[in-house]
Amino acid sequence: MKLLKTKTARFAQVIEECGKPGVYTLWQKPSTDRHLQAELKKNRVMTILKAESGTDFGIAGFKESKGATYLVFPKSLKPFVDKRVVGIDWTLVRE
Repeated sequence: MKLLKTKTARFAQVIEECGKPGVYTLWQKPSTDRHLQAELKKNRVMTILKAESGTDFGIAGFKESKGATYLVFPKSLKPFVDKRVVGIDWTLVRE
């Protein structure tokens, strides 16, 4: 049995390729949020989750989860799909 190796990318590398993200706050159901749906179609949304160890990591795309933070990037996150984004530096996120 071959172990699946999770590919990782550094947050700084994502910002270099996709620009500085802004935090996106959900004020309504994601399915009815037209702006969020438009950004999802353009692959610009990243979900930031907490690992069991307490560190933050990101995944390209939208994963509805309690306590998750959503970032919207100026460019598509397609190169980072299926990668775990580590080294989240909150000072690089636009307010």
